Amino acid sequence: MSGEETQRNVFGAETASSLVKELRDNFGKGTTRSYEWRVSQVKALLKAVVENEDQIVGALCSDLAKPPLETVVYEIGMFQNSCEVILKELKHWMTPEKVKTSIRTFPSSAEIVPEPLGVVLVISAWNYPILLSLDPVVGAIAAGNAVVLKPSEIAPATSSVLAKLIEKYMDNSFVRVVEGAVDETTALLQQKWNKIFYTGNGRVGKIVMTAAAKHLTPVVLELGGKSPVVVDSNNNLLVAARRIIAGKWGLNNGQACISPDYVITTKDYAPKLVDTLKTELESFYGRNPLESEDLSRIVSSNHFARLSKLLNDDKVSGKIVYGGKKKKK
Repeated sequence: MSGEETQRNVFGAETASSLVKELRDNFGKGTTRSYEWRVSQVKALLKAVVENEDQIVGALCSDLAKPPLETVVYEIGMFQNSCEVILKELKHWMTPEKVKTSIRTFPSSAEIVPEPLGVVLVISAWNYPILLSLDPVVGAIAAGNAVVLKPSEIAPATSSVLAKLIEKYMDNSFVRVVEGAVDETTALLQQKWNKIFYTGNGRVGKIVMTAAAKHLTPVVLELGGKSPVVVDSNNNLLVAARRIIAGKWGLNNGQACISPDYVITTKDYAPKLVDTLKTELESFYGRNPLESEDLSRIVSSNHFARLSKLLNDDKVSGKIVYGGKKKKK
């Protein structure tokens, strides 16, 4: 058993408490408040991603069979864009904003001063495990906070890469990664944080909010939802079909919070749309999509079983107009 695995196995409430205390003590020294530290850490995280693009692409291929182009565009590229915006705007964001005062307090002056919150916990998702991990982390750093990242255990290869890169490139006095599953997450949620950022499903979101309420910790919950597509008869049929395919199958094979879940159209237009979707799906992914290298795969056997059950349901199985095949590896 490696040292990393041993550390992960013994990570409990006591270890989590020590970690938070260490980061809080370090935060209290004021290092993270400076513009120079924030910029250096944003640049370091950007460098970590750029210099290790091949390693990141490989991890996402292992976890999700995510095509390299999709990883570069939607994970690495979008994170790079976030960093570039931060580096351009950070000095402006940190500048105190003067505000008017009442005549009753003359001759006083007032200003709004942006202040770091403290020690922040980021619990990220498996479907875009680079972007949805590093985007909130770099935001927390830019705001001058210490931060702990808990990557999703459902994407283990990417979680491992994140842990190694952050340990190598970042100031570990203020930025840490805790790998693991339910036990580790539970231990982290038992601690007092200055903010919690969670991306995932509503069930776990309730657990996060309940834990945060104990300390009145502010929370950001980025949860999934239902995303309809509305197609009327005045649309360009080919363009509409291609955009639906790109948004549904081209974004992590539908495993995205903004992935189209259902289509609303007129009764007369529906057959034309279905026929066009059939043609364009074959154009995108070939006659046997199960063998396509341009299509991500379902992330786990549990998720695969859930989807298989839906497809096998009597109310669904007889109404499949295209596809419906599955292959468990």
